[in-house]
Formats: sequence, C-alpha cells, structure tokens
Amino acid sequence: MRADLEIIEKWISPESHVLDLGCGDGTLLAHLQQEKQATGYGLEINPDHITTCMGRGVSVIEQNLDLQGLGNFEDQSFDVVLMTQALQAVRRPDVVLDEMLRLGREGIVTFPNFAYWRLRWYLMRRGRMPESETLPYKWYNTPNIHLCTFKDFEALCYRKNIHILNRTVVDSEHRYRWFSRLWPNMLGQIAIYRITR
Repeated sequence: MRADLEIIEKWISPESHVLDLGCGDGTLLAHLQQEKQATGYGLEINPDHITTCMGRGVSVIEQNLDLQGLGNFEDQSFDVVLMTQALQAVRRPDVVLDEMLRLGREGIVTFPNFAYWRLRWYLMRRGRMPESETLPYKWYNTPNIHLCTFKDFEALCYRKNIHILNRTVVDSEHRYRWFSRLWPNMLGQIAIYRITR
C-alpha cells in the first residue's frame, strides 16, 4: 500500500466507522475493513471504480459531492471522514471541509502540494503550468480545479477554526522522507492532514 495510505491507517482507531469521499477503487477502505475491522461507506462517481469497490467488498454509494452534497448523512454519524487526492477536484473545498467535520469527529485530507519545489522549478523554467506524476493533466483538461499549498490549506483551516491534529508529507514515490518535515511547503509533494473542530 502507498505510504500516504499507511500513514492514514495509523491515524484510524480499530472498529472506526468511516466515510471515504471520492474513494476511488476502494483500496483504502478494503484495507481498513481487513486490518482495522472498520465499517463504513465510500462515495464515488466513476462507474469502473464503483464496480471494483463492490468486488472488494466495499460498500459504495454513487454520489457526486458537487451536485448532491452530503445532506443524506446525519451529523456526527462517522468517526472519521476521509478525502484522499480529491479535495482539489471539488468546486467548493471549503464547504466540503465543513461537511466532513459535520459528519465526523475527525477528517483526514490529502492533496497535491502546488508549492512543491519541482513544480516551482517547472513553472519557472518552462513558463507553463506544471505536469507531474501527481498532476499529470494539461491545464485545459485537468479535474484539479483548486490547486493549493500547505500554507493555503492551513490558512483556510485557521479561518474556519479547524484544528490540525497531525500534518505530514510524502514524496512523488509516496514515501515519507524525514527532511520533508523541515520545509513541507517546499519539499512535500503530497500533503496529509488530520483535522477536527
């Protein structure tokens, strides 16, 4: 399993009730069910991913966060609400964060850090929107509509009175590197946050 998902697993208590927003193919939820005896649901809009989730025994709901929101879930109905590599693809990330913490006691969010040094260097050297393993699209066809940095995300959390319990980072190979902790906004490619109210 990827290092960012291993970090997330460590932050989740056994037998937690989990909601995974944009759960993809269900890899994380299936692992949490097996290793942590977690229960819960994934939300996904890609039909192929939904089929894969069901094949893995993951309960998945076809739901578009931008169109349908999360009003079909009651307040504090989950221990943890996850959103890995999808925050930058929703229309209103600020609203999604509020909803995550309405539904769960804690939220865990990961996103590509647009201030990563290689992206800065690409932009400076080529004068074009950067492309990388974590941001592989052209500027005109990307699903990533709200790119941000560690500092941007932390400023939003501060403004919304969201408390950051843990923050860490992994690199392009999804490995944790000790030196990335020194300057996460510059050296971290994938940001990983654990938040609460």
